[in-house]
Amino acid sequence: MSAVLNATTGRGASQATALVAGDPAQAIAFGEGATVCRAHFQREVLALASRLPAHAHAINLCEDRYRFLVAFCAAAVRGQATLMPPARAPSVIEEIRRRHPDSHVLDDEAFEGLDETVGTLPAIDPGATVAIGFTSGSTGQPQANPKTWGAFLASTAQNLAALDDLLAPDAITPLVATVPPQHMYGMEMSVLLPLLGPVAVHTGKPFFPGDVARALGEALRPPLLVTTPVHLRALVESGIALAPLAGIVTATAPLPVALARAAEARFGAEVRELFGSTETCVIARRRTAVDTAWTPLPGVRLQPQPDGTLVEAPHLHAPVVLADLVEVRGDGFILHGRSSDLLEIAGKRASLGDLTRKLLAVPGVIDGVVFQLDEADAAGVRRVAALAVAPGIDARAIGAALRASVDPVFLPRPLRCVAALPRNETGKLPRQALLALVKGASQS
Repeated sequence: MSAVLNATTGRGASQATALVAGDPAQAIAFGEGATVCRAHFQREVLALASRLPAHAHAINLCEDRYRFLVAFCAAAVRGQATLMPPARAPSVIEEIRRRHPDSHVLDDEAFEGLDETVGTLPAIDPGATVAIGFTSGSTGQPQANPKTWGAFLASTAQNLAALDDLLAPDAITPLVATVPPQHMYGMEMSVLLPLLGPVAVHTGKPFFPGDVARALGEALRPPLLVTTPVHLRALVESGIALAPLAGIVTATAPLPVALARAAEARFGAEVRELFGSTETCVIARRRTAVDTAWTPLPGVRLQPQPDGTLVEAPHLHAPVVLADLVEVRGDGFILHGRSSDLLEIAGKRASLGDLTRKLLAVPGVIDGVVFQLDEADAAGVRRVAALAVAPGIDARAIGAALRASVDPVFLPRPLRCVAALPRNETGKLPRQALLALVKGASQS
């Protein structure tokens, strides 16, 4: 199986295309001492598709990653778009169902008593909407982003090209992912790569370092680890030994250079950071330990705007404007944060990203975030707040340390110490959760 698909199958594609590529005898998933071949997978997809209710949308909540793959394809066979909620909280699921009333929930219980069905999977029209992703809510309310099968084909071709040198030549590469498949990054790396590329995915969703190590140890050859900066930091700091790796891929949040270098030294594998969004999918890559600039994926074009960046790509049906600010340099670009991160108070400017980095640089702070409050004070200024996880030191000591590097107008008020930040499964911090936490901390 070629590691690179035809990247022209995005905009303007007209021919229906198979949901699963590759030799039917090759593995598509593994775990707990067993592997699942592509032929068996297709028979289970047909079986599940035959029992799905007639709805326009399916909310895929399968915890088992292999079952998520089966459910995603079964829904596509029935012409149903998979809804990918940004969190599994009942209130979030209820909101998704309210916005998409013609939907049903698919979870692991749907597989009880499932038999195989002999047959051939139908090809999927490239114009069919097969998934709807939702932004994380880190900057406000989650927004829906429909994805067509043709767009997924084109973006997966780009991703396979971007990872080609990390994949085993002429063999199936095992892949272990810590990110949930309901997240767009998880969908791209742990669902679409196994479906369309020479990859077999681990069925689990390991979270703690020991779980990740065990999953990696079940691979028959050096696996690719798909993770996030939060999980990667936990692995490095745990001191746990990992099986030899083909490489480490990370996304969802900025990766500190020091962490990238520490991970490469600790695990003897390249750490490749991917840049993208729910709106665009992955559009650029870099080796953070040695590279400052990002390299756009084939066909991706970036055009800086006053309040963000215009993105054009083969898999996008129309240009997308991101809030990220970039500086184009030759064939690459430098990322300067998001337009929403920029602050101007009393004629002075700063960025929330830079303030957060300074907070994390305070000795004793193991996690933290700086953000701007919604309400203005008596002077009409929206103040900056901070939450810090810092066992052994208090907020007063952290504030004193920040005064050495932060202009007084940008010192966070309030600055609260908390036991943990409200990170979701991908390590992101939903804004509403931050506001609730700082309000609760101020009342305690």
